[in-house]
Amino acid sequence: MEEAKVQETRAQVSPAKLAHFVLVTRDMARLRDWYLTVLEGRVAYQDPLLCFITYDDEHHRIAIGALPGVQERAPGMRVGLHHTAFTYRDLGDLLYTYRRLKNRAIEPFWTINHGPTTSMYYRDPDGNRVELQVDNFATAEEASDFMRAHYAENPIGILFEPEELIARYEAGEPLEALRRRPLLPPGRTPLDMLRD
Repeated sequence: MEEAKVQETRAQVSPAKLAHFVLVTRDMARLRDWYLTVLEGRVAYQDPLLCFITYDDEHHRIAIGALPGVQERAPGMRVGLHHTAFTYRDLGDLLYTYRRLKNRAIEPFWTINHGPTTSMYYRDPDGNRVELQVDNFATAEEASDFMRAHYAENPIGILFEPEELIARYEAGEPLEALRRRPLLPPGRTPLDMLRD
């Protein structure tokens, strides 16, 4: 029998996937319920200290810890993780999710067409930012080409109104037109497109 050995050198070895992220909170029930609602997820396991949530075939995508002595987050932009993002299959799924959440009084604070994605940003009850997005290109290569061609002039994107995008979608406007990122309005800079 041949002995298994780890090779000394290999081609690039990257992770197979992003598995999960972990949040620490002072109010597990509130945070758990928000993620269950937003992601239409389910609890894989919960006890008084930990809750594991999934929404697909992974055993968990989010873990929530309710640990003693946790301090509230300081307001404002801070060093560290800015947001997590979840990609939907198509624009219809993203717009449906927007409407479903709006009906539950969960509304985005920032809606922007980055170019590669059409994105809606939300805040969970603890203030963590969550991006719900849809890819605007069929392949990663096309998205990368767009970034190389257009990000020097605007690496942020263009704001949009969700209800206006829904109206255009329901009117049957071609998806290519709905996904196309407009140019910056005259006199505006990419930084004018930021919302926090």
